[in-house]
Parts: sequence; C-alpha cells; structure tokens
Amino acid sequence: MAANSTPAPRLRSAPAPYYYISDLASGIPIRVGYGPAQIGFSILSLNLCTRIGSGSNAPHLFRKGTGTRATAAASTMAPAFSAHIPALRRGALCVRWVPAALFSSGMLAGDKPILVRDFVRSALYDPNHGYFSKRAGPVGVLDASIRFNQLEGRSAYMQHLDKLYKKHDIAWFTPVELFKPWYAYAIAASILRTANLSVPLKIYEIGGGSGTCAKCILDYMMLNAPPKVYNDMKYISVEISSYLAEKQLETVGEVQSHLSKFSVEHRDATYRSGWGRKDPHPCWVLMLEVLDNLPHDLVYSPDQVSPWMEVWIEKINGSSQASEVYKPLQDPLISRCVEITGMNEDKASVSEKLAFAAKGVLSKVLPKPRRAWLPTGCLKLMDTLHQALPSMSLIASDFSYLPDVSIPGDRAPLVSSKKDGKTSDHCNYLDAQGDADIFFPTDFRLLEQIDHHCSGFSKEQKNPGAFKPVKKRRTIILDTAAFMEEFGLPLKTRTKDGYNPLLEDFKNTKFYLSVPTHNRK
Repeated sequence: MAANSTPAPRLRSAPAPYYYISDLASGIPIRVGYGPAQIGFSILSLNLCTRIGSGSNAPHLFRKGTGTRATAAASTMAPAFSAHIPALRRGALCVRWVPAALFSSGMLAGDKPILVRDFVRSALYDPNHGYFSKRAGPVGVLDASIRFNQLEGRSAYMQHLDKLYKKHDIAWFTPVELFKPWYAYAIAASILRTANLSVPLKIYEIGGGSGTCAKCILDYMMLNAPPKVYNDMKYISVEISSYLAEKQLETVGEVQSHLSKFSVEHRDATYRSGWGRKDPHPCWVLMLEVLDNLPHDLVYSPDQVSPWMEVWIEKINGSSQASEVYKPLQDPLISRCVEITGMNEDKASVSEKLAFAAKGVLSKVLPKPRRAWLPTGCLKLMDTLHQALPSMSLIASDFSYLPDVSIPGDRAPLVSSKKDGKTSDHCNYLDAQGDADIFFPTDFRLLEQIDHHCSGFSKEQKNPGAFKPVKKRRTIILDTAAFMEEFGLPLKTRTKDGYNPLLEDFKNTKFYLSVPTHNRK
C-alpha cells in the first residue's frame, strides 16, 4: 500500500506523529517520524517478523499440524518509511503498514476498545466464526489406532502420518488421538494408582476434543479397575464447542455401558456459575492441550524501566481495521498476573533494584520496548476450579515451548492456519480471523505459582510472628516421556528399529500434576 493512502499513527497525548519499532538485527529501537517520547499512544498493527528456515539439523519438536517444524512465511514488502532506516538495517525489517482487518463476527462490534484476551477468545470461540466453532472442526479422529510395532522407524512413521493428514484434511491430531489408546491409558493408570477408591470416582475433562480420551479412560477403568469403581464412576466433559460436544457423545457411545457414566456439559469452564454449588468431595480434573488455547492478555512497556501497560484493541475511525492502545494497568486479572509473575519492580530486592537502576540509565541511551503475554485465561480458570472444586486433583498437559514463533513478546503464541493442506504461520496475532489457531506455550512454573495462588497460599506472612504459610497443594512437573514411562506402556508406541515418537517427538511438552494436601482449613 502506498504511504499516502495509509492512516498515520495517532498519538493520544502529543501532536508529534512518530513511534518506535525494534530493529530485529540489533534489537535497537528505531524512531520513525519525530517528536519526544510519550506514553499511552496508539500505533498501527506492525507486522515485525523474520524469515524462518526449517534447517535439516533442527531439533524435532512437536507442534499442532503435522508434528514437525513448519516454515513460517514472511512478507517482503518494503516499508514506506525506509528513508528513515539505515541501509544496513533494512534487510532485517519486515513491516506491514496495513492494519489487520477484523472479520465480521462481532469481535469489535462496538466502538469501545477490547482487551487482547477478548480478541483471542472471539477469534477462537465465537459461536459463528470462531476457529473451534466451525462445523468441520480442526481436530482429527483416526479410524483405527496406529500399529507402531509394524512401522520400520521414524521415516515410515512420518510417511504414515503424512498420509493420515492428507486423508482427513484437518488441522491436527492430538497426542491422545495419535497414540490411542495408550496415551489415555497412562492418564487412567495415574488416576487409578493415586485415587481414593473408597468414594465414587468423578472425573471432569475440560476441552475433551473428539471424546477419544474419555472413551479410552472409561475403557481402561472397565478393564482394569474393580467393577464397583467402574460402575459407580462419573465422567463429565465440559466443552465449549457444540459440535465437539455432540462428537464426544458419539465417540463414547461406541461402548453402550459407558453412556450411563458419561455426560457432556456444553459451557465455558471459566465461568463460575456453570459449576453450581461448591463440591467439597474429591474429584479429578483433566486438561489436555487446553491451556495453550486459553485467552491471554498482552502488556507493553516502551523501554526497560517504564511501567507495564495494558494492551487494548480498538477500531480505526469506525472501520473494521484495528490498532493497539496502551493504558495503565487497571484490569484486575492482568494486575494479579503481573503480581504473580513478579513483573512488578516495586517489590524487588536490593540487588534487583540496583539492576533496575542500571537499566534505567541504559533505557535513556538505548530504549528497548518490552512485550509480555499473560495467561489471564488460565488464572480465571484456576480461580473458578479452586472455588468450585477445592478438593480436586489436576492433570494438565501442554506445550512448554513452541518452535518458530515470530510474534514478539515473552510467552508469545503461534498463530497458524491451514489451507489446501499447507500450514502457514502468521507474524501478527491480529491476523487471526477465525481461520487460524492461536496457541501459546505454557510456562509450567508460572502455572504452579497460579495454582498455589488460587488455592489461597501466599508466600507473605500477613501477621508478624505468625506461622509460616503452608502450601495447600502438592505439585510435580514431568516431561511427557517421564510421565509415560512412569504410568504408561512405552513399548506399545515403539517402532521396529526402537524409535518411539511418543517419547522422542514430544520434547517440548510436559505434564503438570497437582493434588490437595491435608493443610486445609
């Protein structure tokens, strides 16, 4: 787009039309335009990205899609303000002047700005246009289990996987689907090994996909648990997608005896009202690849020392295009997340304050903008679960790291779409228009902190001389391979030459286990 046809960046508190972008080669901010630094301005949706290759010697990491590292395409459009950029830096920049056009799903139905988490939620779960609300569905279901012991090795497995993706024409297969029934069997075994079987077993699964995990766990209990445990158990799926809710009933219904134990509640698990009265009895909550699709918020700071600000999204001059707006922290969920993560420098130690002072000097010479993604959706969900199910035991699995992320910021997501069998990664989260998945890496140590925080534990002693606070949860973080070796049957997913995709291809996924202690009021 020509420069003269593009709306100019708008400042909220100064007339000077300029903003900073980060030079990807050196990390040094480049000032575009002129004027003194200001806080609280709105900028157009810049699309800063790098060209990412898929080198043959790159580590094999799992991601949604084909299970391999995908190449992210990047725009090569020259920026209209290239005259302001030193020649040596131009090659490292990829700037998109055109603001993201939002699809007409009501994401920005009014003229009021919305938080980033509301944008993410609409892009994924809008009833009419959201990624997970489409009838076809992005999640695949295998007709039959893969017989790994009949495959020669990794090459044969990847060829088989490629055929499956072409045959089903879907976005991805979940691990529980690729490794059925063994993946879910390991989860069932971990529950059976540690559950109090003197009370009826109750399992909640949040975001149960096609229902494969539920069916396999019920199968395992029917085959391995004492008859009374299976006969008295309840398995409740909490599913936000109406299509997947129907699919789960169909999948579990393949075994007639399961239907009396299984039910689906079509609702949003983060809303406290959907859970009814507090249930003090023991239960299990499963969240398999749920955390990565929970809404996140974004915070921003123009340099190393300025306070963090909330990122909001608003329409530009009443159009369907969007820009970011930065405001002081005021949202309760964002403020709590900032506190839990320790991003608030007000509570820093002496050494941290000295380092902070040094950053202050550096920021005046080389200001470097900061962006961080906060799991506010996870915080809201954990809040709800601890309020509704205070005696729950939790099993969660997800990505601890995502390859090829080009969107800036700590804990930044991958935004990925699939068209004509080809997966493409986007460089701007605003590109998600209902046809793209937005999935985030999970910081499992932060998840542990959020879990303790929502259970009522606080590191700080409220009263001088009082007893030291005691944690109300016992937690452990395990690599997927460690979890499967402890509770599963790894031999069942091993190929002829010894290659085991479940143990070797999921280096960037982990399990989080959390159970209540006796230290409860």
